Amino acid sequence: MRDTRADKPQPEDSPVPDIPSEDRIFDLLRGVIDPELGSNIVELGMAKAVTVTSDGLVDVTIALTTSGCPLRAQIQRDTRSRIEGLPGVTKVHITWTELTAEEKAATMAKARWNVSRDAPDTEIPTTTRVLMVASGKGGVGKSSVTVNLAASLAERGFTVGVMDADIWGFSIPRMLGIEGRLGGSPEVGKIDPIQMPVGEGVLKVVSMGFLVEREETALMWRGLMLNRAVQHFCEDVAWGPMDYLIIDMPPGTGDVQMGLARMLPRAEMIIVTTPALAAQKVAVRVAAMGRNNYLRIVGVIENMSAFVAPDGARHMLFGEGGGESLADDIGAALLGSIPLDTAVALGGDTGRPVALADGPAAEAYRSIVDLIVTEAAPPIEMAGCSARLLEAAEQALDEAGA
Repeated sequence: MRDTRADKPQPEDSPVPDIPSEDRIFDLLRGVIDPELGSNIVELGMAKAVTVTSDGLVDVTIALTTSGCPLRAQIQRDTRSRIEGLPGVTKVHITWTELTAEEKAATMAKARWNVSRDAPDTEIPTTTRVLMVASGKGGVGKSSVTVNLAASLAERGFTVGVMDADIWGFSIPRMLGIEGRLGGSPEVGKIDPIQMPVGEGVLKVVSMGFLVEREETALMWRGLMLNRAVQHFCEDVAWGPMDYLIIDMPPGTGDVQMGLARMLPRAEMIIVTTPALAAQKVAVRVAAMGRNNYLRIVGVIENMSAFVAPDGARHMLFGEGGGESLADDIGAALLGSIPLDTAVALGGDTGRPVALADGPAAEAYRSIVDLIVTEAAPPIEMAGCSARLLEAAEQALDEAGA
């Protein structure tokens, strides 16, 4: 028997569903989470526009970080599922677009801010510019770059922390010519970094090299122990005020790197490579790891770029163009190139960083640090005191919660 209920006329006073407002649609879109960035598309600035027609057609414009985003289908499903069941909606249409470079930077900054809200408390001041010196593979001179950047910054009068997070391959104490053991006050319950005056500034250094009896000691540690060590360096060291914290990262993309990215979500990365194609290709992975953890890439430093003979002739012993190619691949700036200079190795072996001397490598480091402090990663106070505003906002939130 045919169901004739549908043929019956509806009462004249049957209510017609109200057409939802654009604000109502935006409220629903706050439930659509970008799976990669971990925040909703409205907060990230990806939900660009909403229009609702009188017949219930809802058109949503969504800007992706890249037009080929593999998560587009999931965002589309979540958007449709939240809007289609709303009374008065007859159809949902999605218009796709792509964020501009400026919008992408703002979106990543917002994502990093959201992640930082859930980050563990550390002893590293919010007003400290944290730079992770990373590489895709060992042997590219990452520790040498760390030491010389830190020494050159301190020489200019900055207070610079140096964290030797390369737990297995610690070498910072020898390269800075520092000996000693880490200690601290039992009353405070914190570890004091070893301090070293350099020029008008000071270095504050923490390394596993200050915790073992001999430099040749082999640490047979695995992932959890490594993560715990760097966690102690972040949470249990009385760093005090610092302009910069330079972190010598282990090579690659392992447990320590990901752990530090979670603990220090406001950190930024400097990637070290050589002119060799192999080093450049694996360094791309490090950049990807950093960006997947919402870390900004400050730029690329090409190490061992050329040998400069006494007559001034340049010899490309390891090829050329690797640093520039990497910078192009990852969309970052090439901060500079460090030439092959025997003074670099001698300085590392004797604890006298080449950046504090004269010569081709010293000049290159000074140029790179000039760029860092003026444009690429200036001290936070010079960058508009955004961190101080952040601290004030966090304090206000804490007081309101209390």
